[in-house]
Amino acid sequence: MAKDKSGYIIAAAFIGPGTVTTASLAGANFGFHLVWALIFSVFATIVLQDMAARLGVATGQGLAGAMKDMAYKPWLKTVFVVLIVSAIGIGNAAYESGNLTGAAIGLDAFVSIGIGPWASILGAIAIILLYSGSYQWIETVLVYLVFIMAGVFLITLLVAKPDLSAMFSQLTSPKLNSDAITTVLALIGTTIVPYNLFLHASLVAKSSKGQDKQKAVVACRSQSARAISMGGLITLIVMATAMMAFFNQAATMDASNMGEQLKPVLGDKAQWFFALGLFSAGLTSAITAPLAAAYAVTGALGLSDDMKSKSFKAVWMVIILVGVSVAALGFKPLPAILFAQATNALLLPVIAIFLLVVMNKSQALGAFKNSWKSNAAGIIVVGTVVGLGCYKLINVFT
Repeated sequence: MAKDKSGYIIAAAFIGPGTVTTASLAGANFGFHLVWALIFSVFATIVLQDMAARLGVATGQGLAGAMKDMAYKPWLKTVFVVLIVSAIGIGNAAYESGNLTGAAIGLDAFVSIGIGPWASILGAIAIILLYSGSYQWIETVLVYLVFIMAGVFLITLLVAKPDLSAMFSQLTSPKLNSDAITTVLALIGTTIVPYNLFLHASLVAKSSKGQDKQKAVVACRSQSARAISMGGLITLIVMATAMMAFFNQAATMDASNMGEQLKPVLGDKAQWFFALGLFSAGLTSAITAPLAAAYAVTGALGLSDDMKSKSFKAVWMVIILVGVSVAALGFKPLPAILFAQATNALLLPVIAIFLLVVMNKSQALGAFKNSWKSNAAGIIVVGTVVGLGCYKLINVFT
């Protein structure tokens, strides 16, 4: 288990163009006033991914299969299958278009051939990696991309020479009003990604086979906490850079010119720095989104989840092809990305509630069932997200 890097794959999965865009908008519009939402998101992600990992180690199967096993009535199994296939399968096809568009925007800043051609090239790269069926190779590529992202955005922040006193003053005065709620939900939705719960459980189930389960859980828990915290730090750095560069100037922000607007603090190299970070973020998510969808859909339908099986390949292939097709049409990604992250946060409680039920009822878990502490933390996470979602709905209708 020591060599398993599934925690970093989860970090790679949630730090996509949606995270970069949402964090940039949060920093530009609200400075550090919404950092509380990011801190909550990192805490919630660690809590829920720990449950998913324990499920994978203890049962040797993914979340989709465990949810189906919990349904003793045929109609309930049908509900689970429809929910998983629609929310994770179809939903990830939509996310894939944003991932490929974001990475294509980054590459187009270096060599301008258009978003459509770059999206097609990136889709081909994702297909080659996934078609190889080599988990170790995919894992290595994703981990390197995560560290590239971390390095790029950290250098960007250091060059920007942040005003630490201004950041701290805003950090201690959190905001939650009608103007901020959509961005708050977007920050939560881009960090606590529902499909990552399916992905993590499946990856850990495979990597921990034949190992001591208790040791595997401890190692996975430690690594996941570090990796997810690192992902949260990258998001915080993006927020900080956006705050320094264009606080209260977000009206002019677009995904294609975010780097340009960093020129006052980064000079002529601004677009290059931002483009490299956006490319890394886009490619990591462009690989993990179809991979997660394949695990979720095959698990729900009772098909083989072997990476080299025809059914598994068919699912991720459809996800990538849909993503490339939509990206090539040239839709402006910014409104769609923010909307997708906000709706992701509204979907999260549904999946999290099912996860909580599984972690308390599944007979296969044995000693790895949820403790009262895990249940309390899970209830706090679900209750907070539901409360924020209700607050958003109230604001919409009033």
